[in-house]
Amino acid sequence: MSSARIVYCNCAYAQVVPKAVKTEVLRGLVESGVDFEAVPDLCEMSARGDPALQRIAGADGGVRIAACFPRAVRWLFHAAQAPLPAERVEIFNMRTDAAAETIEGLLDGSGAPAGGEER
Repeated sequence: MSSARIVYCNCAYAQVVPKAVKTEVLRGLVESGVDFEAVPDLCEMSARGDPALQRIAGADGGVRIAACFPRAVRWLFHAAQAPLPAERVEIFNMRTDAAAETIEGLLDGSGAPAGGEER
């Protein structure tokens, strides 16, 4: 999934992802020079049915998302009428994973289970 769209969720409203992890992951993405999309909060976007979720879910080449629990992220997209496909999606859990592990997965996909299953 080298051409996958990378999405970084800042989890601005829920405050459930450790700030240090969010900061380190964002810094790693910026320093890498890769194209990525930073969104303020997937939960809020889902609640208001933001059409950007449909665009993200339909990304050619798949999508890698840094947010929280994969099952929660999948539900947020589903609730917004933008279900993520079963394949070509990798979701990295910044609530439980180390920043370095998340950055590595986002940048090259190593260590991510197929289909974005629980990590």
